[in-house]
Amino acid sequence: MGQAREVMDRLTEAVTAEPDLKALAELFAEDAVAVTPDGGEIHGRDHIVEWWRQTTEAIPEATFEPLHQFEAGDTAIDEGFFSGRNTGPLQMPSGESLPATQREIRIRGVDLATVRDGRIVSYRLYFDQMDFLGQLGLLPDVPP
Repeated sequence: MGQAREVMDRLTEAVTAEPDLKALAELFAEDAVAVTPDGGEIHGRDHIVEWWRQTTEAIPEATFEPLHQFEAGDTAIDEGFFSGRNTGPLQMPSGESLPATQREIRIRGVDLATVRDGRIVSYRLYFDQMDFLGQLGLLPDVPP
């Protein structure tokens, strides 16, 4: 197992079950860049950790079920299911906060972490936002 895989596994551990924001911050380079479906392009460790804080506050006891895990050079790639119950407020991209829905979610996603000198310098996360919002009950009913 290479450095990228080890750092990605530590990232997964830091955001699931019992989130650890301090451990999470130690995994990212100060000038890291992340791309997420809902946050867009996020620059800097502090902003990335804030995005994760909001995510882990909304779904504090999440789990990750890996389907595929790869490492190619300095990049680790995971595909799997992120699951949990929405028991905390949801921060919307607009800045609006929605109360917890108390609904269970299980969304399939892929994330990639490029690591240099033991820290993530580039992080990309992809998941279907419509599926996520639908599972939370936040989409309007559409007649058949």
